Amino acid sequence: MADRQFHLKYGKGTLSFQIPESQVLYELTGKEVPPLPDLGRAYRQALERPIDSPPLREIVRPGEKVVVTVSDITRGWQRNDRVLPVLLATLNEAGIPDENITILIVVGAHRLNTESEFMELCGSEVCRRVRAVNHDCGDEKNMVYVGKTSRGTEVSVNRMALEADRLILTGGVIYHYMAGYGGGRKSILPGLSSIKTIRQNHLWGLGPSPGSGSNPRAASRRTRGNELHEDMMEIAGFLKPDFIVNTVPNLNGEIAGVFAGNWVSAWMQATQLVDEIFGVEIQEEADIVIATAGGYPKDINLYQTGKTMDNAFYAMKKGGVAIILSECPDITEPREFFQWLEYPSALELERALRENFTIAGWVALKELECNNKGPFVLLTRRENFPFLRQTPFFTVDSMEAALGLAYQRCGARNPKVTVMPQGANTLPILKRK
Repeated sequence: MADRQFHLKYGKGTLSFQIPESQVLYELTGKEVPPLPDLGRAYRQALERPIDSPPLREIVRPGEKVVVTVSDITRGWQRNDRVLPVLLATLNEAGIPDENITILIVVGAHRLNTESEFMELCGSEVCRRVRAVNHDCGDEKNMVYVGKTSRGTEVSVNRMALEADRLILTGGVIYHYMAGYGGGRKSILPGLSSIKTIRQNHLWGLGPSPGSGSNPRAASRRTRGNELHEDMMEIAGFLKPDFIVNTVPNLNGEIAGVFAGNWVSAWMQATQLVDEIFGVEIQEEADIVIATAGGYPKDINLYQTGKTMDNAFYAMKKGGVAIILSECPDITEPREFFQWLEYPSALELERALRENFTIAGWVALKELECNNKGPFVLLTRRENFPFLRQTPFFTVDSMEAALGLAYQRCGARNPKVTVMPQGANTLPILKRK
């Protein structure tokens, strides 16, 4: 019987193994889409021929004050350093001088970015020309209350963004395993909202009562019926952004599409390209799923590995086994995330999360919940094992050990195996018969 060879990224290297060809159910890789051959030109064309909107140069008026949002350092793949000069040039040509433009780094509830990170995100030329500042979600004196959503979220947002003559959102769109997709309205919430507003909204990531766990509707690709997303849209609607420019990466992290114009419809078109590239239909779930986070830095810690676990969950049948390749050289970072894992049970973690919601706590809960469908085997460094004793994960440090455990635990004599070389990005979509 012939074997199929696989070579998956792990840390800064690869791990190799083989599976009998007859047992390989799927190799899920997503769709290969080439990068834009000239990103600057594509960006300029998007500004000139936007979606459901006049061109940007026709929206702004000479002398107006303009705020441009830019995602924080965790979204550096968006390559704003290459495209912001195009945006500034368009604003200058429309009569907006550099001194009237402010770049607002919309960190949400993340840490504030440093001056050197401003340079990395925006480019040295842009930082010399225009003012760049962090949004600080805890700075109450710079927040303005604008109302309450239909779901009861009390909305306070950054004063600078609210009082600007024009608000332009930039960002990137990929799957988001709480909000459905990134980009779009996320520049407003959590991007430039107060910590109170962020926490109230993000509680929709949990079920209706203690013990119900995470909200199954707050999931990748899910927007209709996703209360968290729908609340986000209401919150963004309070500010009525004037224009948006969102990008979509390909499987290699290069920019494959630029979508500009109306803050709703341009973003929605971007999500369609995300589905085309990263959404992969499957006809059945596997007995064993083998997924890599994608090597360094995607597997730098357990927190970053959560997205891979979530995607593997969708490919695995009830009672199956998932093998997750994640080296985790910084196993205890971020410290806040690992503190959530110290609770003696998922229920106690959830109760604490309802009292003081954080994304890190929600990711920890989601990772623990993955094991409700079947055991998760974490292939990682042996020195990480002591830090993982309080988790339900099986820990191994070799592919041989991982496969041996998976074959033993999955309960199938000739298990069907799905391999996910792009585990952090590729979303399996089960098509019901």
